[in-house]
Amino acid sequence: MKNIVHKWSQISLVKRILIGIIVGILLALTIPEATSWVSILGSLFVGALKAVAPILVLFLVMNAISGHKAGKKTNMKTIIGLYVIGTVLAGVVGVVASFLFPVSITLKPSAEGVAPPEGILEVIQTLLNNIVANPVSAIINANYLGILAWAILLGFALKKSADSTKTMIANFSDATTNIVKWVIELAPFGILGLVFDAIYTNGLETLVEYGQLLVLLLSCMFFVALVINPLITFIYTRQNPYPLVLRTLRESALTAFFTRSSAANIPVNMALCEKLGLDKDTYSVSIPLGATINMAGAAVTISVLTLATAHTIGTDVDIWTAIILVVLSAVSAAGASGVPGGSLLLIPLACSLFGISNDIAMQVVGVGFIIGVLQDSCETALNSSSDVLFTATADIANKRSQG
Repeated sequence: MKNIVHKWSQISLVKRILIGIIVGILLALTIPEATSWVSILGSLFVGALKAVAPILVLFLVMNAISGHKAGKKTNMKTIIGLYVIGTVLAGVVGVVASFLFPVSITLKPSAEGVAPPEGILEVIQTLLNNIVANPVSAIINANYLGILAWAILLGFALKKSADSTKTMIANFSDATTNIVKWVIELAPFGILGLVFDAIYTNGLETLVEYGQLLVLLLSCMFFVALVINPLITFIYTRQNPYPLVLRTLRESALTAFFTRSSAANIPVNMALCEKLGLDKDTYSVSIPLGATINMAGAAVTISVLTLATAHTIGTDVDIWTAIILVVLSAVSAAGASGVPGGSLLLIPLACSLFGISNDIAMQVVGVGFIIGVLQDSCETALNSSSDVLFTATADIANKRSQG
């Protein structure tokens, strides 16, 4: 048994995950009655990631800031700039693609029980309230803006503390990181369960009616991932971006696709940044921040579904309104909830720009939940992998400028 475990651990994690995907598909097609004991693997894996991520972020950020030496530079300004550029350009891609390939949708579904924000001020107010949330409730509810705010404040407050205190914080940070590594080692089994559950629960039949809309959405996301993001990376690094892009897609996007949670993928991204040899003081802040505000996939979803609604009801969209939609989708995306389908609840806000009633907009939200089997998975994969890509891009660009 020991030899089997050893040989299994020697296989690269990506290959083990692919094995898990294949086994999950085969089990779903051959013994669907096994749903109770196979699906639990997926829920346990996602639960473990979500449980450890808030503690990981708190201690990593506290440790990075309290132990930061005066005069040592980080790349946070560049990374935040990249997050903004990436999200805005994703909104542009969604708008342009919707004009080039207009899609109309059948407005049948309802989306009862969900409450979209009433305006952009409500989105901003929610963001600010999250920042000043009680630290204990922030950890319990996985409110990463609140966790970041308290971790940063505590980090600065502890900068002048005794070395023994800083060592204790560093030890907690290292211990949490080790727990994360143990959880990630179980990823193949967790993803096996997630794949099985997705195929057993949803199938693909429900996607056929909305296939054209889904193709447009996913095409935009793939274009951002394989053209826009590499172009941004090339401009900053002046080197072939695709080895880095493909690695982030393989090692970050793959797990994010199945967990459908940027928050749950934070530990995976942290581990990848460590493999890439990035500055820990930087990525310990940029990765959790990116999971909160770097939402290129959400910007695509909001812009495409809003314009699909406008095309469906025959609303004319001029160039200036389209530009406003790009900005609105980028700002709204940064305020999207970190839960699966969170970006869909911001569609009524964008639809109000065109005078589209909330009743119609909520029907579109219902359509979004139907196609969310693939849409939300690809959206999260794009969002999460971009966090690592832009963190690495800033690091490479900084080293290039210094040397």
